[in-house]
Amino acid sequence: MDIFANLAHGFAVALSPINLLMCLIGALVGTLVGVLPGIGTIATVAMLLPITFGLPPVGALIMLAGIYYGAQYGGSTTSILVNIPGEATSVVTAIDGHQMAKQGRAGPALAIAAIGSFFAGCVATVLIAVLGAPLTKLALAFGPAEYFSLMVLGLIFAVVLAKGSVLKAIAMIVFGLLLSMVGSDIETGASRMAFNIPELADGLGFATVAMGVFGFAEIIRNLDAGAEMNRDLVQQKITGLMPTKKDLIDSTPPILRGTVLGSILGILPGGGAVIASFAAYTLEKKLAKDPKRFGRGAIEGVAAPESANNAAAQTSFIPLLTLGIPPNAVMALMVGAMTIHGIVPGPQVMQKQPDLVWGMIASMWIGNLMLIIINLPLVGIWVRLLRVPYRLMFPSIVIFCAIGIYSVNNAPVDVILAGVFGLVGYWLIKHDFEPAPLLLGMVLGPLMEENLRRALLISRGDWSVFLTRPLSAVLLAIAASLLLLTVLPVLRSKRDQVFTESEN
Repeated sequence: MDIFANLAHGFAVALSPINLLMCLIGALVGTLVGVLPGIGTIATVAMLLPITFGLPPVGALIMLAGIYYGAQYGGSTTSILVNIPGEATSVVTAIDGHQMAKQGRAGPALAIAAIGSFFAGCVATVLIAVLGAPLTKLALAFGPAEYFSLMVLGLIFAVVLAKGSVLKAIAMIVFGLLLSMVGSDIETGASRMAFNIPELADGLGFATVAMGVFGFAEIIRNLDAGAEMNRDLVQQKITGLMPTKKDLIDSTPPILRGTVLGSILGILPGGGAVIASFAAYTLEKKLAKDPKRFGRGAIEGVAAPESANNAAAQTSFIPLLTLGIPPNAVMALMVGAMTIHGIVPGPQVMQKQPDLVWGMIASMWIGNLMLIIINLPLVGIWVRLLRVPYRLMFPSIVIFCAIGIYSVNNAPVDVILAGVFGLVGYWLIKHDFEPAPLLLGMVLGPLMEENLRRALLISRGDWSVFLTRPLSAVLLAIAASLLLLTVLPVLRSKRDQVFTESEN
């Protein structure tokens, strides 16, 4: 009964005019971001962080959440029409979605993507409401030692699920933790790592680093790639949006399976929506009577990944709202937005800020409803936007970024720092370093340091407190075993390589 009362309260908050407007803006911007290739959700949320300073906290977070799950919808449009995923989560959708478009079935492909996303979003919203309270009760048993161990586990998850080199992922986390320490000591206020530069006395702005590493770096990368897309299908009018009865029958089981799989994978720290879409596609291919149909325009290849990525995008709010642990880079930015508004992420949020939590949960359902309307009848508008040349699009994004960064502190040095981090981010991307763990390290750094010091103060400097408290010990044991499981195969392959070279 508590859930219904909480949801009723959430809808009362979400249906206020300002929050409805924020939800609509988030859904529209999210769709736009998904549709326009080369920008990405992380970059956009980073760009819009400065704007949220002047907004009420609930409205600001409703808007940012709308951008995140809205981009999952919009990403399918470019995947299907021009075979360029607007979002990493829509990479798999492009395989069969674009084939359907080439066969003149772009309408049903777009419709099934939107229907699957809507259903998955609704189920995920209910899951957040159901699981939120029990997980919060569990999290209230956490003290400083448990919090520190939980954050260590969060960072280890980022290493485990990072693509490519484990060593590079660890390096990125350490770099993020170091960046979080720039400024002044949280206990004594003494200057540290600021190199007597007055602008660094208060530390590096989270929005500045995020904007540089994701926003500017992404634009430089896209210009470097010189990608201009094949726009033949975009020039045509999209007709026959309604899927046939057979399309609906074929799509229903994949939508259900994708929703379940995405909901589970979204809760786990790491890839979330990206892993969910790949896993859903692989599962459908395994279960199909004729796997050869996949890659040639199978509607199941659109329905499953689109449902999975939307379910995962929304269930990834569960660890954020209940434990204060961001499971992916976008959620790390959400933690940044909460901190900007003076909200301490963690188990207390549900009790101290019920308007924020339940308002956000209710707004997700409203947002999903808005997205169906935005995506299906207005698909023609999004198709026209795809015709805008990059030479006009990218300079306008850079100007928007610079204005956003400057508006935070009215400090020109922030724009310069964002530019520097843009070059750093570009270098990292070119050398196969993933910037997302860096962001997690920077977000969790101050919280980890605070809880580490608090735990040691309470235990009077006794380091064994992290192992003598059962919950903390379990979390550290899981983190250590995960790291071992990740590092061992790498060490084994290196050793085998050395042996084969010595034999030769």
